[in-house]
Amino acid sequence: MNILAILGASGHGRVVADAARLSEQWAEIIFYDDAFPHLQVSGGIPVVGNSSALLQRHDCDVVVAIGNNTIRLNRLMELRDAGLSLAVVKHPASVVAGDVVLGAGTVVLANAVINTLAKIGMGCIINTSSVVEHDCELGDGVHIAPAASLAGEVIIEQRCWIGIGAVVKQAIRLEHDIIVGAGAVVIKSAAANQTLVGVPAYSLSGKAKG
Repeated sequence: MNILAILGASGHGRVVADAARLSEQWAEIIFYDDAFPHLQVSGGIPVVGNSSALLQRHDCDVVVAIGNNTIRLNRLMELRDAGLSLAVVKHPASVVAGDVVLGAGTVVLANAVINTLAKIGMGCIINTSSVVEHDCELGDGVHIAPAASLAGEVIIEQRCWIGIGAVVKQAIRLEHDIIVGAGAVVIKSAAANQTLVGVPAYSLSGKAKG
C-alpha cells in the first residue's frame, strides 16, 4: 500500500508523519482527526476526515498518533477489527536490532535505540533518543518518552508511561498502567496503577515492591 493514514494530527502526529516521510515507505501521507472539518491541514499535510471516516477505508496503511496510551490502543484495536492494515513507522535515524519484534501500530522515532531480542508490543511509542536495551519486553500501548532509558531485561506491562529522561534499572518489572515521572530513577519493581517519582523513585501510593 502506498498511502499512510495517521489518526491524530497534533504535534505528535506531525512527528510521526515526518518519520514516515523520511522512511520513504509510503508515497502519500494523510491525516484523520476528530477536529475535522474545522482542522483541514496540519504541518502541510491534509486532514481528510474524522475517525469514523477512517474506519471505512481499506486502501491504506494506518497508524494512531495519539499520546494517551489507553485511547491509542483502543483506536488501534477498532481499526484492526475493521480490517485495516496497521503500520509500523520507524524513523531512519533510529537503530533497531535485526531480531527485535515490533508490534503492529508501533512508532520508533529519531535516534531511538532498541537492542537485541527486545519485544515491543502493539501500539507502543519509542520516542526520540530513548533506549530500550537487550531482552526488554514492552506490553501493548507503552510509551517510552524522549531520552528515557530501560536497562537490559526490563519488563514493562501494558499502557505504562515512562516519562522524559527517566531511567529503569535492569531486570525491573513494572506492572500495567504505571506512570514514571520525568527524570525518575526506578530501582525496584512496582505493582500496577501507580505513579513513581524521584531519585530513587518512590510510589506516590506506597505500593513499590521490595
